[in-house]
Amino acid sequence: MKDPHLSREDPPQGFRGETTAELVRVIDQSVEQLWATIESLEKLQPRNLERFRVTLFGSSRTTPDDPLFGQVRELAARLAGAGCEIVTGGGAGLMQAANEGASNGAITGPAKGAGLPVRLVAGSEIRPFVERVYRHRTFFSRLHHFVRLSSAFVVFPGGLGSTLEAMMIWQLLQVHHLPPVPFILFGNHWDGFLAWVRNTVVTGGFADPQDLELPSRVDTVDEALEIILEALEEFRPTPPGVDST
Repeated sequence: MKDPHLSREDPPQGFRGETTAELVRVIDQSVEQLWATIESLEKLQPRNLERFRVTLFGSSRTTPDDPLFGQVRELAARLAGAGCEIVTGGGAGLMQAANEGASNGAITGPAKGAGLPVRLVAGSEIRPFVERVYRHRTFFSRLHHFVRLSSAFVVFPGGLGSTLEAMMIWQLLQVHHLPPVPFILFGNHWDGFLAWVRNTVVTGGFADPQDLELPSRVDTVDEALEIILEALEEFRPTPPGVDST
């Protein structure tokens, strides 16, 4: 039966006229050219980081009374005190904990340089404890920025977003698009995920057994700190006149 509200001039549902199709084609072409430009810039300016930055991923739903909130804040504070800069998303929960911890660490620790050693990537509003804000309109450009900035990654418990972030870092390490850097999964939250990768992905031949060695699973702030500080020592150049052997 014909819809009385559908005029003779209205196109069928899902139909794209020539003008719409052309617009979609132009948008797709522009996005393709944009990514080609980004890839070209990556070749001209490879990762050559002058500062050691640590990205902390985790849930935005964790409340300040959760023990995990305190663990993230403690790790960020101790990393900042050791001279690391912290990169995190601009939300609440564990991202807020990281920002607070990094700021407090800068006040009491030997971090060099003016301002706070924390970079806020993405976020809809400026929050306290933040030195610099980068705004992103897409989740994927934000992830790309995390990768470009950082020399180590810690993924705390979280939902689908945190899992996607963990998978992206893991895959970039697997295909050597990232150099060997610390990639830490914090807490038993990730045990089922790791078991699935081991028992289904690797056993099924979709990944190599050595890929399981790329993440480090830790339970405490001290364990995470030990891994990152070891990488920090390797990152720091040997002072002039000092024998590195």
